Amino acid sequence: MSLRIYNTLTRDLQAFSPLEPGHVRMYVCGMTVYDLCHLGHARSMVAFDVVQRWLRASGFSVTYVRNITDIDDKIIRRAVENGESIRSLTDRMVDALHQDADALGVQRPTHEPRATDYVPQMLSMISTLEQKGLAYRAASGDVNYAVRKFPHYGRLSGKSLDELRSGERVAVNDGKDDPLDPVLWKSAKPTEPADAKWDSEFGPGRPGWHIECSAMACSLLGETLDIHGGGADLQFPHHETEIAQSEGATGQTFARTWMHNGFINVDNEKMSKSLGNFFTIRDVLKVFDAETIRFFVVRAHYRSPLNYSDAHLQDARNALRRLYTALDAVAPGEGLADIDWSTPHAARFKAVMDEDFGTPEAVALLFDLATEVNKTRSPELAAQLKALGACLGLLQGDPKAFLQAGSSLDEAAIQVLIAQRAEAKKAKNFAEADRIRQELLAQGIVLKDSAAGTTWEAAQ
Repeated sequence: MSLRIYNTLTRDLQAFSPLEPGHVRMYVCGMTVYDLCHLGHARSMVAFDVVQRWLRASGFSVTYVRNITDIDDKIIRRAVENGESIRSLTDRMVDALHQDADALGVQRPTHEPRATDYVPQMLSMISTLEQKGLAYRAASGDVNYAVRKFPHYGRLSGKSLDELRSGERVAVNDGKDDPLDPVLWKSAKPTEPADAKWDSEFGPGRPGWHIECSAMACSLLGETLDIHGGGADLQFPHHETEIAQSEGATGQTFARTWMHNGFINVDNEKMSKSLGNFFTIRDVLKVFDAETIRFFVVRAHYRSPLNYSDAHLQDARNALRRLYTALDAVAPGEGLADIDWSTPHAARFKAVMDEDFGTPEAVALLFDLATEVNKTRSPELAAQLKALGACLGLLQGDPKAFLQAGSSLDEAAIQVLIAQRAEAKKAKNFAEADRIRQELLAQGIVLKDSAAGTTWEAAQ
């Protein structure tokens, strides 16, 4: 069975075949680096890390580009608020991004372009669009894209221009021919810092968000990509506009397959900085280990919503412990074994991964294999479990170290903390009570409250 991927553009599963046999060109929208990454970003990074891992495991070479947006209104505002240069802020946030991604086992992309390094390519694309009558200069000094001159605008989101107008999320700007017209080049404002401006034939200013990805993708991967990915919230207007810009400029299909990962939700609402209901990766890493967070993401299908809670993460840790227990019982040997895809477990694993990266089913097969390892004590099966886990970026740690990472507290210390938590709850200091519970959870201690009081048990 060949790999099939759900294409957001066509809304169906399609057999995947890259333009160049054996070589996949993949672009994924990365982070806007004005703040620390949260779990929603972690989901996208891990989801597409699994995609590129499976493509490589399937025999493809992969050129993987994940960009960094390092010039943007939010970045400018944050730099001004902090009293620092834009470069100082973005360098700091890029370093933090790399630390978080590395902790989660996310392999570095082939290329990680920063938008500010590709402004000449953006200006060239804007000039081409203007020459073709698809871009116009507004009285405000901005240069806008004329969406009504691109016949397929709305195809990715599945809406007509009139439907998009009725639910538009862009502010009405009298300088635009249509409120939906995205900005390609933003004219510089007198109050903006000097490092937020570039000279151009359109006057001093900076690129709009959408043109950044169009220019970087085409510059590094060519006019047609095999896969373009990102979060589901990017379908409109970002990806819709990328298509219009890129295809308007080149006359070629921009991306043959569009992939979008689902949200991480808190109380059934999308986790986002704008809503204030987000948890940074590094805050969660204070309580849960990185592989548990990765496992929490991987065991859900990349397109499905994923609900965040401490209970779900603790359940993920307990499940991961069961897999490591099997590896601990039977040494799989050093390094990674070659996978014989004709063997029953490997063949089933390949079949589910080839069906739109079916990680929930793949994880279930890891548990089936772990059960066999426990029954047979077979080093060969243990080696296969570890090798298949590597396709998902899992089970590469030392089993004993993972299993022994638990409580360093003795009974007396635990009881002291439980008593302190009870006092905090009595004083209605629920933030402190929750902090103590989190501290114990980080040590592998799970509290259980009941009418009779609070008891504890070690995480299994």
